[in-house]
Amino acid sequence: MTKNLVIVESPAKAKTIEGYLGKDFTVRSSFGHVRDLPEKGIAIDVKNHFRPTYEINDDKKDLVNQLQQLAADAEVVWLATDDDREGEAISWHLKEALNLQENKTKRIVFREITKNAILNAIQSPRSLDLDLVNAQQARRILDRLVGYELSPVLWKKIKTGLSAGRVQSVAVRLIVEREREIEGFETKSSYKVSALFQVEKGKTLVAELPKNFDTEADALDFLNRCLNGVFKIKNLETKPAKRTPAPPFTTSTLQQEASRKLYFSVSKTMMIAQKLYESGKITYMRTDSTNLSEEALTKAATEITNSFGKQYLQTRRFKTKSDSAQEAHEAIRPTDFSVSSINDSRDEQRLYELIWKRAIASQMADAQLERTTATISINSPANGVLKEELIATGEVIKFDGFLRVYIESTDEDDEENKAMLPPLTIGQQLQLDNMKAVQRFSRPAARYTEASLVKKLEELGIGRPSTYAPTVSTVQQRGYVVKEDRDGKERSYREITLKNNSISTDSKKEIFGAEKAKLFPTDVAMIVNDFLVQYFPDVIDFKFTATVEKDFDEIAQGRMIWEEMLEKFYDGFHRKIENTDEIQRSSVGKSRSLGTHPETGEPVSVKLGKFGPYVQIGEMEDDVKPRFASLKKGQFMERLSLEEALELFKLPREIGSYEDKVMKVAIGKFGPYIQHDGKYYSLGKEDDPYSIDDERAIVIIQAKRKSDAEKSIKEFPGNPDVRILNGRFGPYIAIGKQNIKIPKSKDPKSLTLEECLELAKEADSKPKTGRFAKKGAAAKTTTKAATKTTKAAGEKSTSKKSTKTKK
Repeated sequence: MTKNLVIVESPAKAKTIEGYLGKDFTVRSSFGHVRDLPEKGIAIDVKNHFRPTYEINDDKKDLVNQLQQLAADAEVVWLATDDDREGEAISWHLKEALNLQENKTKRIVFREITKNAILNAIQSPRSLDLDLVNAQQARRILDRLVGYELSPVLWKKIKTGLSAGRVQSVAVRLIVEREREIEGFETKSSYKVSALFQVEKGKTLVAELPKNFDTEADALDFLNRCLNGVFKIKNLETKPAKRTPAPPFTTSTLQQEASRKLYFSVSKTMMIAQKLYESGKITYMRTDSTNLSEEALTKAATEITNSFGKQYLQTRRFKTKSDSAQEAHEAIRPTDFSVSSINDSRDEQRLYELIWKRAIASQMADAQLERTTATISINSPANGVLKEELIATGEVIKFDGFLRVYIESTDEDDEENKAMLPPLTIGQQLQLDNMKAVQRFSRPAARYTEASLVKKLEELGIGRPSTYAPTVSTVQQRGYVVKEDRDGKERSYREITLKNNSISTDSKKEIFGAEKAKLFPTDVAMIVNDFLVQYFPDVIDFKFTATVEKDFDEIAQGRMIWEEMLEKFYDGFHRKIENTDEIQRSSVGKSRSLGTHPETGEPVSVKLGKFGPYVQIGEMEDDVKPRFASLKKGQFMERLSLEEALELFKLPREIGSYEDKVMKVAIGKFGPYIQHDGKYYSLGKEDDPYSIDDERAIVIIQAKRKSDAEKSIKEFPGNPDVRILNGRFGPYIAIGKQNIKIPKSKDPKSLTLEECLELAKEADSKPKTGRFAKKGAAAKTTTKAATKTTKAAGEKSTSKKSTKTKK
């Protein structure tokens, strides 16, 4: 008989905790939720105070039976799920699903998986917090109501398969509005003036004019007035300054900094943080608090004093700005400050070190700086002392403090990083090497990254630590947002240079607007967003959504009844749903007329279809069918011009011949390609299908042939479907779409056709495991190529089954 059964959420956590508790405790995992609303149907009795109907997940039924047996035999059942709303709800569902008795059920919580934390939790159990459970239920039910009632409206009025969500739709709105802000931005240019001076002992000094000139004429006039000028240090001002460390990580700040420094996606950051938490290395990773416990402050102080010296210690107690933050919880920190690095996977090491550095730095002394500003006067023989003055700035670190461990990154490109100035004195004359006035252009607000979108949602009070990563993932999975890199565009700029008392002007080129891992809305996102803004303004309103989050907080604190909160929301929302019957499908912006074809007079329009946006020339008639073309990457329905639309119909196009065979370029499902002699050759990222010429096409064809030749080890004329190829992970046998690993004991070049077929038969007979395993009849796939025989060769094979094997 088991004395104590402890149920946690994840198997990794169970393994760690079982090692701390000893032989009287059996620790098992629930693998997350065991009950939820069913996938199909609304499962909510709206008229009966929004009562939900929960069911045990199909993949958890066996697990629940096992836990029921263990719980029945145990003297005490300890529910040890996470210390937040979701964790509380999981414990409540376990209690209900396992029919646990009140007198033998105890709830324990901890924010770190260490021996002391676990043993302390066992010593101070509590009962289930139904206010937290109700807050989670209210969120789950409200989100189900919104999705279940609003999504079908989108199917009827826009496109089948669309979805809407209380938080995801607001996130999409932010991305759509930012895209339109960028597209509507009017770029203005100005001229930035900088000067390079030669100082004693080969040192240099860079100074800038504090203002920009609006026009090239103004900038040229200034440089003309500087001809033969005398440049002197007019004033030197030195002031002490300091830098203060950032607080320890919350969920959102960890996601932002891991994105900037480690280039992790939001979901990757949370996945790795989960592993670190479950292995006992960091505290709980879903938190909006910057608070550290007194025990943590003491341990951090000891580590700082021992490693860096007492002068580096400055204990701080941070107060979270968010009203909804739970101050009883801690920020994300290492469980043991004396461990500065770990020997886990590289990604886990990097994230752990980031968390350790941030937490340690938050308790270290300010960095003491000395900032120097040099003002440089200009005395022109022709114009006297100019009113304009140049400024040079620099700083010296007098005491590094927390900078010895950690420097916080920002989203800005022009992060402040001032160099130290060379020795200067007032009245010192400077030798001008050159002065330049360079044309610079104003920039719109940057597109969102995953991390900056999380930051914006947090600023607006939308979502909570547990919802940021799922929201960012959902808007991409539903096809509303794509995360991708985009190449910049070329533009010209002007540069005016004063050197050796002579002025020259030049036109140069630069690449601007390149994007790295940015979030772009799709056409579907724009249409759905506009529809929701027009007909469901409350659901997609920033303030309203933030207010709903505060209502959940009020429920969690026991200050609001969850059924009343839902009723208040649902009454108005459901009326709007009912009124959508009056909305005409044709009034939703799924198509737009672009004009008429200049040669044929046919109507040209852009439409949203089942597989995305496309341009159509002509109308469907009995004898003539319209022509269609898909939009290019980066084009949007709402701003596509007639000229851009007609350009799309230039493909496919012939671009010459090679080996007496025509070469055509076109765009297919997998991107632009060249068609030649019945074969297809993909274009590179740098190739434009609308402008590529025959010379470049031949280079691509030859390169692909060379690559294929190097890949092929052996072929069999008697059965061309069987080949031995050289792949990424070494040689393998390819039979149709089936890939078979070659044993190390076999020489790929000496294999016969019979041996290849025999290896395929052996691979097919092995038990299927892992992600490629299928149940029942689905596992019995038949690959005709494996059994294909030719009369000329006379091969015989009895193998009828094959399984795709990952190379």
